[in-house]
Amino acid sequence: MSPSNSVLGHHISSQFNEDLQDVHTKFMTMGGLVEQQVANAIHALLETDESLAVDVQFKDSVVNQFERDIDEGLTLILARRHPAAIDLRMVIAMSKANTDLERIGDEASKIARIAQTLCTEGESPRGYLETRHIGNQVRVMIHDALDAFARLDAEQALRVVMADGDIDREYQSATRTLMTYMIEDPRHISRVISVMWVLRSLERIGDHARNISEQVIYMAKGEDVRHTPLEEIEQTVNK
Repeated sequence: MSPSNSVLGHHISSQFNEDLQDVHTKFMTMGGLVEQQVANAIHALLETDESLAVDVQFKDSVVNQFERDIDEGLTLILARRHPAAIDLRMVIAMSKANTDLERIGDEASKIARIAQTLCTEGESPRGYLETRHIGNQVRVMIHDALDAFARLDAEQALRVVMADGDIDREYQSATRTLMTYMIEDPRHISRVISVMWVLRSLERIGDHARNISEQVIYMAKGEDVRHTPLEEIEQTVNK
């Protein structure tokens, strides 16, 4: 996917277009990889697939290299092209979103490490139902955030921001349920705590997807909506 034609089509400098498109392509490729890393980490946990868990951890280095390459590309654009207005917003937003993508990759690797440990312990512990449900929601958030970024779709970005609130509430509910279970049956405390760490990683992934979506709104509307109440973000998007 490529940025909106209305964004790339107006530049006087064709070299700027080329440089920006190259970095944008790397960003979207990294996004696709990160999205798959999350899906594979969750699958490895739920299906006790140890080899897949190992593969996710191995590929984290590929995600890290993408982050470095994108940062370098954006730094060169700033140094050589001196972008202004919406062009500068896009460079800044992509730089911030790049960091969030890398952190999603880190969380996927954490889930995979936990999955690898739990694979050796046999029976699935409590909390897998919640993990599957929240995991599916988070995967949709990542996909939608990347799609919104590709199309500069502020309305879709707003939907991702709103979905993060649902993830937070479900995470808190799942945590309370598992805490109650551990109190009632202490025999599986260590394993249930591991699942709680997985749920925590999924909640953080949702936060990062929200952050990426906030950068989409910044690019499209020119307003920084980080740390802003949802009602104000809605007003910004609907202007």
